[in-house]
Amino acid sequence: MKIAFTKPEIPASGSYVVGVHEDRKLTKSATALDKRTRGQLLAAMAVSRFKGRKGETLDILMPRGVQARRVILLGLGKPADLGSLRLQRLGGALVAHLNRIGETNATVAVDAIADANPTIPTMAAQMAYGAKLRDYRFDKYRTNEKPDHKPTLKTLSFAVADMALARKLHAPLARIAEGVHATRDVVSEPPNVIFPVSFAERCKELEALGVKVEILDEKKMSALGMGALLGVAQGSARAPRIVVMEWLGAGAKADSRPVAFCGKGVTFDTGGISLKPAAGMEDMKWDMAGAGAVLGVMTALAGRKAKVHAVGVVGLVENMPDGNAQRPSDIVTAMSGRTIEVLNTDAEGRLVLADVCWYTQNRFKPVAMIDLATLTGAIIIALGHEYAGLFANNEDLAAGLLAAGKATGEKLWRMPLGDVFDRMIDSDAADVKNIAGDRGAGATI
Repeated sequence: MKIAFTKPEIPASGSYVVGVHEDRKLTKSATALDKRTRGQLLAAMAVSRFKGRKGETLDILMPRGVQARRVILLGLGKPADLGSLRLQRLGGALVAHLNRIGETNATVAVDAIADANPTIPTMAAQMAYGAKLRDYRFDKYRTNEKPDHKPTLKTLSFAVADMALARKLHAPLARIAEGVHATRDVVSEPPNVIFPVSFAERCKELEALGVKVEILDEKKMSALGMGALLGVAQGSARAPRIVVMEWLGAGAKADSRPVAFCGKGVTFDTGGISLKPAAGMEDMKWDMAGAGAVLGVMTALAGRKAKVHAVGVVGLVENMPDGNAQRPSDIVTAMSGRTIEVLNTDAEGRLVLADVCWYTQNRFKPVAMIDLATLTGAIIIALGHEYAGLFANNEDLAAGLLAAGKATGEKLWRMPLGDVFDRMIDSDAADVKNIAGDRGAGATI
């Protein structure tokens, strides 16, 4: 789907979308269109349940006085609630509706809102961003999908007087959407396509955007003493990799301390010898979503030419149960020199990240290090699917992440840390063990 910004005029084809606030209050463009169609908009609302609530739509086919084949009333809700997140959701809802009715092109009239803060160009850019996010599909392996199930929308235009400013505001958001799509792509791929080596090759493609990419193989990891990560990987025929992606934005110095993003990349997790139940194991291709998120972050930063020094480091392994697999009660030595008694081979993500985070900390001395991981199902037991668990030892960083989560709708919930949890993984045979003795505080431990 193509996003465009056009002059504020009624289109000669396709659908024309105008906004209506709660309680059926017409926007400026809707008022003008109602007059042009001799009251057709108000008449259509009067015989429908459409009230202008957020995300509601009402289609008017073959409207009088215009060439557009359809007018769509889009519910905007209360004017005071039209912040960035609401606008993004409206853009996404509109794309879904247009594809549902089989539309190929549509133009959205964007009007000034008296009680809302965003300017017209900002509103257009945010709606376009939401539309771009909603437009994503992973359908490369569908060979016999029915035409009626395929998306039809080819072009979505936003009518604004200051088209240049709207394009300028949308440009960095479009790059962020590309980063989101990059994450969705690698997470959606099957594990016979995305495995450690192929994931590393996908990261290598970021060099085209100016990202410096370095790949560490088994030999280099062994020389660095990454026994925790290598222990997880030893049961798989797929060789492990660590990928280091560095973005040096304009104005940033090579010797400056970067912001670091570390990602868990278990491209498939059987649980190893501590084998998972068969039911739901197919979902374990998603256990590399943390690494996928890091890839998306680096794609977005480089794509929008962010003026920041950032590094992304991902640990890529496959956790399999062959004859060489790590056994419960094995003891491995992490890069830090700490010994770890492996009591459950399905608690593997923390082993991978132990070496990835230590390596990142030692090499780059980052100002902040953010670890992204599908680390434990226990956090879902605690928080469900609406919040992500946040563990932090820096109050300012935690506050910033919580604020960012609220602004973007990616909600976080602060989880506890403390010495009491450290004592729960004391080992009789090594420095620490990789699980506690019971299931309490499973997300924290």
